[in-house]
Amino acid sequence: MLNYSTYLNELRDEAGENYPLINPHTREEIEEIPECTNEQMETAIAKSLAAFEKLKTWSSAERSEVLERTARIVEENSERFAKAIVNEAGKPVRFAKGEVARTVETLKFSAIEARKLEGESIRLDAANNGGGRDAYTIYEPIGVIGAITPFNFPLNLVIHKVGPAIAAGNTIVVKPAEKTPLSSLLLREAFLEAGLPEGAFQVITGEGPRLGKVLIDHEEVAKITFTGSPEVGKLIKSQSGLKKVTLELGNNSALYIDESQHERLDDIAQKAVVGAFSYNGQVCISTQRIYVHEAVAEEFTRHFIEATSQLKYGDPLEESTDLSALIDEKSQKRLLEWIVEASHNGAEIVHGGKACQNGIEPTILKSVQASDKVSCQEVFGPVVIVNAVKSGQEALAEMNNSNYGLNAGIFTTDLSQALQMSHQLDVGQVLVNDIPTLRFDHMPYGGRKDSGYGYEGVKYAVREMVKRKMISLNYSF
Repeated sequence: MLNYSTYLNELRDEAGENYPLINPHTREEIEEIPECTNEQMETAIAKSLAAFEKLKTWSSAERSEVLERTARIVEENSERFAKAIVNEAGKPVRFAKGEVARTVETLKFSAIEARKLEGESIRLDAANNGGGRDAYTIYEPIGVIGAITPFNFPLNLVIHKVGPAIAAGNTIVVKPAEKTPLSSLLLREAFLEAGLPEGAFQVITGEGPRLGKVLIDHEEVAKITFTGSPEVGKLIKSQSGLKKVTLELGNNSALYIDESQHERLDDIAQKAVVGAFSYNGQVCISTQRIYVHEAVAEEFTRHFIEATSQLKYGDPLEESTDLSALIDEKSQKRLLEWIVEASHNGAEIVHGGKACQNGIEPTILKSVQASDKVSCQEVFGPVVIVNAVKSGQEALAEMNNSNYGLNAGIFTTDLSQALQMSHQLDVGQVLVNDIPTLRFDHMPYGGRKDSGYGYEGVKYAVREMVKRKMISLNYSF
C-alpha cells in the first residue's frame, strides 16, 4: 500500500515548522504539512540533478515501462487517490474518481510518447554545397524541471507535468499548491514503487512564492512549468531568464448557441450545467460566459435553470453530491461580492446567488455587462452568465472581448458559421458542438493572451521539455 508518511516525516524534521492542511468541506485539520525551507528546495534540486545523470542514460523503453507500471499502480490504488483528492480539495467523489481515471490515461499517453520521441532526416544537399552528407535530428532531455501546480486538479495537473518530464528523460521537482499536497505525495510513492530512481521526482511543500523563487533563480533548473494565475505567470516569465517556460493561466470560457439548435436546447442545457458547475466551477475551462441567439435565448435559459435546480449540494464523499464547499472562505466571499456587483449594475439573478454552507448556490445571471467581474475576470466558482445576442457576429465579438483565450465552444448546424467562428475566435482550442469545458489529455492545450504561454497535452509538453540536436555525416570526405 502506498504510504508517504516516511517522506513527509523527513520533510517535517528538516523544515522545523508545519502548517495545518484544512478539509474545505468540514473546515477541519486533516494533516500537518511541512513548511519547507529554501535550503530543502535547493537540496531537492541537487538530488534531482544527480538523478538526471542516471535517468538520461535510460532507453525510451525503460522510461516507458516505468510510466506504464505507474499507471497500473495508480489504477490499483484509485480509491486511495480519490479519497485524498476529496479530503484536501473538497472535490465531490465522483469527480475525484474521474480525475484519477484521467491520470491513469495521462500516464499511458506519456508511456506511448516516451517511445515515439524521434527526430527527422534533413536533406543537406538542398543547399548548393551540402552534397555528400546525411543529416538527422535527435532530441535530448534538458535536465531538472521545476513544476508549480494548482489546487483544483491536484493529481491530473501534476501528472501533466511529471509524465512528459519522465517520458523525455528529465527529472522534476514539484511544488504543489499549499492546500492540496497529498495527491502529489501519493503520486511520488507510485513512481518509486514502479522503479523510478530516487530523486527523479520530488515533492517540496510549503509557501508558493518563496519556494517558487528558489526554482526560478536556481541555475540548474532548466525549465519552469506553472499552472496558476496570470499575475504570477507574468512574474515567472519576467524572472526566468533563458529558462524554458510553460504557463497555463486564467480563462473565462465562452459558449455560443445559435438559432439552429432550437430542438436540442434541453440537451445543450444539460451539457452546459456540467460545464459551468463541475467541481463548483473551480476549473480553468469552466463554462463562464454563455451567449445565446435571441430567437432561442428564453427557452434555453428556462431549460438551463431547470437542469441547474436539480443539482445537489452536500458531502463530497457521497456519490450523489454535485456541489460542495469552495476551496476556502476567501473564494466564497469574493464570489458573493462579484454577484452583488453585477446585480447592482443591472444583471438579473435567475438562479442561486447566495451562500450555501461553505460554498455558494449554483448561480445563473443574465443581462450581464461585459465590464462586470463575473464576465471579464475569471470567476473560478459556480457562477455563469447567459446573455442574448442578435447574431453570430455579435456573439463572436462578445466572446473575443476578453483578456483570456483558452477554450471556446459553439453549438450550430451551420457548417459555414462553425468554420468562420472557429477561425476568428482568438483562443487556443475551439470545440464545435461541445462545451468549452472539455479537455482530452493527449490534445494540444495552450492559451493565448492572458491564458498562457506554451503548450501542454502529453506529446506537446514533451516537445517543450527537450533539446533538439542535428548530426551531419559527411560520407564524401
